[in-house]
Amino acid sequence: MIIPEPLNKDRICLGHRGGWWGEIATHGRIAHGSMPFLGDSAILHMGAVMEEFNDKLYPLLASKTTQMPVVPDGAKQSTININSIHGGENEGFDGLPAACVADSCRLIFDRRFLIEESMDEVKNEITTILEDLRRNRDGFSYSIKNINEIYPTMTEKSAAVPMALAKGIEAVLSKTPEYVISPGSYDQKHISRLGHMHNCVAYGPGILDLAHQPDEYVGIDDMLDSAKIMASALCELLAE
Repeated sequence: MIIPEPLNKDRICLGHRGGWWGEIATHGRIAHGSMPFLGDSAILHMGAVMEEFNDKLYPLLASKTTQMPVVPDGAKQSTININSIHGGENEGFDGLPAACVADSCRLIFDRRFLIEESMDEVKNEITTILEDLRRNRDGFSYSIKNINEIYPTMTEKSAAVPMALAKGIEAVLSKTPEYVISPGSYDQKHISRLGHMHNCVAYGPGILDLAHQPDEYVGIDDMLDSAKIMASALCELLAE
């Protein structure tokens, strides 16, 4: 299987990093905003979580690197992104502010990890921080919800599909392909883990660094060259 992804026309993508999406909720006690000392702000508790992430988690992730040929270079380490934070009574409401101490706050995170790490290790890093806060911060309580789990995957360069694409790139572009790993995930996770089809890669035109940005585009010449390369690879595979 060849999965089209915008990874540049001279690259063959053998797989992707893993990912864990989750939601952390901190809990507080509601009170009137003029008397915040009678309440317990869940937003302030979430601020403590963010402070611990900055002090402990981000440096830890920066120390983890991979032998996978991940692009771009910044993704050769473990990463976490805070996708969103929601707290207080006016969540999703544009009217007048509620004069209340927030009794709930939610944080959505996106943790990307390397083939050298395990899912248990990845989860324990975050739950350890939360448990330390529960023991040491007055009034701190939390819950955590699993949203999505993605395991890293990587196809061998010697498999039939990447070899066929490599021949196509050499024929059309007159150059040796670069073998890469995607920083994000795509449907190879389903093909390999659920379909048990490991002879699978991603290939296609487009600039990876523009993914999910407002000016994302694919050049026409790159589209045509990639179409020729995929056609060449199909001819090679079907001839066998």
